[in-house]
Amino acid sequence: MSVSPDLARPIVDRYGRVHRDLRISLTDKCNLRCTYCMPAEGVPWLHKENILTTDELVRVAEVAAALGIVEVRLTGGEPLLRPDAVDVVARMSAIIGEDGPLELSMTTNGIRLPQLAEPLVEAGLTRVNVSLDTLRRDRFHDLTRRDKLPEVLAGIDAAIAAGLAPVKINAVAMRGVNDDELVDLVAFARDKGAEMRFIEQMPLDAGHTWSRAAMVTGEEILAELEQVFDLTEFGDRGTSPAERFLIDGGPTTVGVIRSVTLPFCGACDRVRLTADGQLRNCLFAREESDLLAVLRGGGTDDDIAALMHTCIAGKLPGHGIDDPGFLQPDRPMSAIGG
Repeated sequence: MSVSPDLARPIVDRYGRVHRDLRISLTDKCNLRCTYCMPAEGVPWLHKENILTTDELVRVAEVAAALGIVEVRLTGGEPLLRPDAVDVVARMSAIIGEDGPLELSMTTNGIRLPQLAEPLVEAGLTRVNVSLDTLRRDRFHDLTRRDKLPEVLAGIDAAIAAGLAPVKINAVAMRGVNDDELVDLVAFARDKGAEMRFIEQMPLDAGHTWSRAAMVTGEEILAELEQVFDLTEFGDRGTSPAERFLIDGGPTTVGVIRSVTLPFCGACDRVRLTADGQLRNCLFAREESDLLAVLRGGGTDDDIAALMHTCIAGKLPGHGIDDPGFLQPDRPMSAIGG
C-alpha cells in the first residue's frame, strides 16, 4: 500500500471538520426485520458480486489509515452474518495508523455473539454496541418479527464475559411502542455494567413512513429518566454523537443521541462505506462516490485516497432534516450501514 505524500493528509471538509472515523458495512443482510428499518418481507439484497471482498475492505482501510482514520466501526445490516467477519476484524486490527493500530468496534444485534464474542476479541475487536429496543419477549417479536430476544440477551452476556467493555446497548425510542420501558432498560444496563444509549428515531426506514410526531425526543427521554434517576451531565462530548449522563452519581452512565432535535453535525468526523463499495459523506447523503469502480477498475491507492478527499470535500454542513426541502435517502439504514 502506498499513498503519495500530497494525498497522505487528513481528510478535511470545507468546514474544517477532520474525519477520523470510518464506518464500514460488511453486509446489507439482516436476520431481523425491525419495523422501523424494513418491511416484513425484507428489501432486495445487494448482488453478491457487488459486495466488497475482504481484500478490498482491507485495502480501503489501509488507505484510510494513511489519511488519518484511527477508528473503524463495522456495521450492517447485521455484520456477523458475513461468514468471514472474524477474519475481517483480524486483518483490519493489524493495520497501523498515525496513532497505532486501528481501533476496531462493531454494531450488532447480538444474536451471533454467543458463538463469536471470544473469537472477535482474539481477532482484535475492542468494543461492541448491541441493539436492543425492548426487554419484553412479546414486544421484541412484534418489533423485529422474530422471536430472538433470548439470543440477544445471551449475546450481551457473552460480549461482557469476553471483555468487550464497555458494552453499549442501543435503543430507538418509539412513541407508544417502547417508551414505557426507558427506565427498565437503563436499570437493565446498569445491572450488567453496560451503558444504555437512547437514539431518536431517524428517517431511514425502507418504507419512508417516519414521522416526527411519532418520534420520542431526547428531551422527553431525559424527562422520563429524571423521574427516577438523578442525571448529571458527564464528560466532554467531543465528536461523539451521544450526550452522556451519570446515573445517581455514577459510575453508570446513560447516553442520549439527539440526531434530529439537537444535531451534532458540526463535530461530525465520520465517513461511511457501504457493503457494495459506495462512499457516503453523511448518513443522509443523497449522493455517493463509487469506490467499487475504482477498486475493480485498476485504480491505485492514490485514486482511492483522491476519491475519499473529493467525497468529503462535498460534505454539507448538516443533514438538513429540518429543512423544508429535506428528502429521505433512497437507501434504508440496512443498506447504508450504521
